[in-house]
Amino acid sequence: MTDSARRIDPVIAPPGTRGFRDAGGLPAAGWRADLGDETLVPTHCCFCGVQCGMYLRVAGGKVFGVEPRNHDINRMRLCPKGLNAYQQVNHPDRLTAPLLRRSRGEPFREVGWEEALDHVAERIRAIQAEHGRDAFGMLGGASLFSEKTYLVGKFARVALRTRHVDYNGRLCMVSAAGANKLAFGIDRAANPFADILQTDCLLIAGANVGECFPVMTQYVWGARDRGAVLIVVDPRQTAIARTADVHVALRSGTDSAFFNAVLNTVVREGLTDEAFLAGHTSGWDEVRAAVAAYTPERAAEICGIPAEQVVRVARLFGGAPRAMAWHARGIEHHTQGVENCLSVINLCTATGNLGRPGCGYGTITGQGNGQGGREHGQKADLLPGGRSILDPVHRRQISEIWGIDETELPTAGTSMMEMVHQMRRREIRGLLGVCNNPFVSLPHHSVVKEGYDTLDFHVQLDFFLSETAADAHVVLPVTTWAEDEGVMANAEARVVKHNKAQDPPPGVLTDTRVLCELAERLGAGDKFRFAGSREVFDELRRASAGTVVDYHGITYERLEETGGIAWPCPSVDHPGTPRLFEDGRTYHPDGTVHLQVVEWHPPADPYDDEYPMTLTTGRTVAHYLSGNQTRRLGGLVEQTPRPWVEVHPSHGFRTGDAVRVVTRRGATVLPALVTEAIRTDHVFVPYHWPYPVAANQLTIDALDPRSKIPEYKVCAVRIERAEHLDEVPAPPVPPGRTAYPQAQASRTDPLPPTAPQGRGTAERG
Repeated sequence: MTDSARRIDPVIAPPGTRGFRDAGGLPAAGWRADLGDETLVPTHCCFCGVQCGMYLRVAGGKVFGVEPRNHDINRMRLCPKGLNAYQQVNHPDRLTAPLLRRSRGEPFREVGWEEALDHVAERIRAIQAEHGRDAFGMLGGASLFSEKTYLVGKFARVALRTRHVDYNGRLCMVSAAGANKLAFGIDRAANPFADILQTDCLLIAGANVGECFPVMTQYVWGARDRGAVLIVVDPRQTAIARTADVHVALRSGTDSAFFNAVLNTVVREGLTDEAFLAGHTSGWDEVRAAVAAYTPERAAEICGIPAEQVVRVARLFGGAPRAMAWHARGIEHHTQGVENCLSVINLCTATGNLGRPGCGYGTITGQGNGQGGREHGQKADLLPGGRSILDPVHRRQISEIWGIDETELPTAGTSMMEMVHQMRRREIRGLLGVCNNPFVSLPHHSVVKEGYDTLDFHVQLDFFLSETAADAHVVLPVTTWAEDEGVMANAEARVVKHNKAQDPPPGVLTDTRVLCELAERLGAGDKFRFAGSREVFDELRRASAGTVVDYHGITYERLEETGGIAWPCPSVDHPGTPRLFEDGRTYHPDGTVHLQVVEWHPPADPYDDEYPMTLTTGRTVAHYLSGNQTRRLGGLVEQTPRPWVEVHPSHGFRTGDAVRVVTRRGATVLPALVTEAIRTDHVFVPYHWPYPVAANQLTIDALDPRSKIPEYKVCAVRIERAEHLDEVPAPPVPPGRTAYPQAQASRTDPLPPTAPQGRGTAERG
């Protein structure tokens, strides 16, 4: 057997990696189809944190289609977004030349790259010379490859030398990250998806799996087929909740009270694992004393659910031989998001459900690289490898790798939403944004718009003209995921490789090239001598070596051979770490789970007679985040052309009625989707669309004090009848173009989807 064959033979794979093997297994160049010059390029979806494997179909040097891939993440399955993702690569809305204007009152004009980059560098230097280095900020994104997120953090600290850098993952995973670090000393899910298949009781909290992570549903069904009990905690009866053994339709913003009460019952009924608690935890006595106050009856009053339901969940979860809990934004988007996550960790730990197949705790990543995007330095308080920017040892290590004096390395910055307020106060005068769209994604839209409009200079990098980019002074066109190579880390912390399928259109550069060119103009070019992603990844590997987030043993070649490697992976002969805590130790120095006392407190936005109900927001299956990509793809727009408001039939509306949704920050008029799948005291609005139908003109910009995540999932609201629906705007396009008509015809449909997961217009009848 040759060395090459031995490396990819799944029969003799290193322990723990066989379940991660890719059925294809060879590098991209080895894949050929039978049809003419068509090539199938193996890669992964650009959207959610499941990171489904797919083939991009390429002919004549252009991506023209997609096929599902028998990767062990998704086993030939793709969701509607994955099936349509390829269409953005050669989309007529693509940006293909830099856009520049001297003031927002002028129209954009197309310019050459030299003029655009020189102008950006000149404005950066001028603002920093007059107002200081921290007057210029930078915002990255968690849909970028890890190589690019690494560059964002390095560029901010070495080229801009500013402390103000953060990323849109601040709106996604940071509550879970904060809880994981506090409890376990490591920021990632403890188990691979495959462990779900072996559990006896699966608890899913605040995760609309069927719409936000559709292909992950196969693991839930697989567990059910083997007899597992399913518990879903969600104010809405989502697709996955409809199939649950127990659906806990609690009041939004009461999660920690519920989980404290479940743990209270577990303790009272003797379902704790005392041996595990004694040998592997600290802080249990304090937690046990705190949850004693959270009786099922008290939780019933706070959460608006039957007390008997608390007891049933406790018995099912605590009595199962193997139990798992997974959660997502539903319990994380709160001013007590970190505490909500900690309350779930407390339950898993107290029942001994850690470190074994079918037993554990996971957080489902919303963005494609939500996990990898925060690991290597674009988060305000972190350096590569998950190092703390406040730790003198960590600062010295990274300064040596970057070739700078430690005194030149800025200190910690502020979070994404806090930066907006600093813009309003003129503390931040200029901003560089990379593939993010805060005009749609950040809460309290009027405040966000004011902050950005106050900037002296604003530049965005993107491949479509987002609502935020349309407000900028300079827009720089960059590549899609299919026009470059790089890695992402999915919700399991499995690092997977995306392969380049085509060259970018003429006039488009990679994000890497743009940042390196700007660094050269800012006098830091010697620190950014990267020809492409491979050179960046090599430096990233060195920068992460020896840390908790250790990528040193991960190479492009190993990723192509294995289909993915879970970090930490300290050496090239290490198989990776798909499951944490198998030896009973966490990543704290003492090796124990640091259990944390959690006390429930009400949401930030108070209820009263004027605003008596709860608004909660979320995603829908056809769209992704701010919609800058998916609102341009015809099939997805046709399936879900506009936002709506879900209301319970008890309010007297009929489906399609115009309903004005009003909070203390704004109002919008949307069509009603009348359904019994939501609590009577709640309404739901999906958030993928811009003003004037933006859900985030309604949401509150209150932040979790530790994670700084906004409280998207609960605010006080009233609903009232209206006469006319607010119009759904078409996505912005470059000067001289009109929005791609084939993707926009459905926007004027006045009715909501016939079901929460959308519909095609042909179903209207």
